[in-house]
Amino acid sequence: MSASFIALDWGTTRLRGWLIAPDGSVQDAISSDEGIQVVEAGGFAALLRARLAPWLARDAAVPIWMAGMVGSRNGWIEVPYVSTPCSAADLRRGALRHELDGHDVWLVPGVSTRSDDGFFDVMRGEETLALGAGVSEGLICQPGTHSKWIEMRDGVIVSFATFITGEIYAAMSASFIARLAATPENPEPGAREGRIAAQARGGVLRGLFQARARVLDGALPAASVKPFISSLLVAEEMAGARQLYGSRLPTLIAAPPHDGLYAAALGAGVGVVNPQHALLEGLKRIRAAA
Repeated sequence: MSASFIALDWGTTRLRGWLIAPDGSVQDAISSDEGIQVVEAGGFAALLRARLAPWLARDAAVPIWMAGMVGSRNGWIEVPYVSTPCSAADLRRGALRHELDGHDVWLVPGVSTRSDDGFFDVMRGEETLALGAGVSEGLICQPGTHSKWIEMRDGVIVSFATFITGEIYAAMSASFIARLAATPENPEPGAREGRIAAQARGGVLRGLFQARARVLDGALPAASVKPFISSLLVAEEMAGARQLYGSRLPTLIAAPPHDGLYAAALGAGVGVVNPQHALLEGLKRIRAAA
């Protein structure tokens, strides 16, 4: 059966691809740890040929659509950002066309925004998921190394904000404060205590040291140190998002373990969308946009 297109999510640490049938279903899939950070200069085309060879051989004209950091300054070909407000049609117009052995390769641009208080922000990859999540009006939260909160109006991305929650968690997990952490982890006490600490006076910098102090005091099990840090940082992210967007409940685009962690912090009623589903639907939308 002929394919409609090849969908790629090429990020910093991972390469994932799907062969999409004319009816929109997934015919085949690939996945590897060959993110853009491990590809040598000038090596993107060769790697793409090697990983997609069986699919490209089946269809001499199947187009390739890719989203993510592959279009960044550190990726294959830099694609300029499209500024907000940004629709699927805007991303389609901003997509960069390249050629690989007779196949059209389209790189979806990232999106930039500038808030009322002058903060400049960018994203690559998350915009495609946001457009494929099925949220026409409201908020979207995409947890990760750099969590994104995205505001949608009439199916258009109108604003967004980045919280470096995952990056801070990684740094804190390797820091002196977390030296007392033990495995296997015991999530519940840490998650509960982290949420409580986030509400205390003094702010997050004071609260983070409690990950160490409470173990020394005997109030927190060593196996709950990292869950404590994670929960505290997520609660701080939520507080920041509420300052920007109010108390509206977002739709989560997340997979384990982020979906459970963020859903618990947001409370009952939060909707969760699978990231792969959102990505593929977003690429389909952008391809079809006039």
